[in-house]
Amino acid sequence: MSKPKFAHNVFQTANHGAMRDWYCTVLDAHVVYEDATLTFLTFDDEHHRVALLHPPVEFQAKTASTASLHHSAYTFDSIDALLERYTMLRDKGITPAVCIAHGVTTSMYYQDPDRNFVELQIDRFAEPDQATAYMNGAEYAADSVGPAFDPEELLAARRAGASVEELSDRSWALKADLPNPLGVLMGG
Repeated sequence: MSKPKFAHNVFQTANHGAMRDWYCTVLDAHVVYEDATLTFLTFDDEHHRVALLHPPVEFQAKTASTASLHHSAYTFDSIDALLERYTMLRDKGITPAVCIAHGVTTSMYYQDPDRNFVELQIDRFAEPDQATAYMNGAEYAADSVGPAFDPEELLAARRAGASVEELSDRSWALKADLPNPLGVLMGG
């Protein structure tokens, strides 16, 4: 049986201009098409990866307790590429709401102008089976979210020569003893 391939996310928004500009900056995307109701953005060879639905109707703003899509995630091919994006965004005033060493990924969560989370990440394991095995292991079972980390500390450690393996291990993030990141992920 054939398998589907992910195509795009569509956000319904009353904050069209800010959302368009934010996604263009964060994902290094560009507008493919835009009219009074729809905006299509892409950052790769797909015709659109993010769409904004902004008809001339009044929407209620999303709150921390609104049941909805929690986040979309985008993977980089290396920790250096993730850190390059982090510094570019930081220098433009866009900083993560929280960063988490999930163990299976190293992740930075940003919030768009409508309060949707966007996860920028790297995978820790080269093969999906390795990631699945980790997720079924004792460390993940003890804390499926993982510890928070400071992205500036990650950047400094990498620049000082720390290996990807060292920085992908939860033990590195646990040294910082930061508050549980789940509160931020739940809108706190």
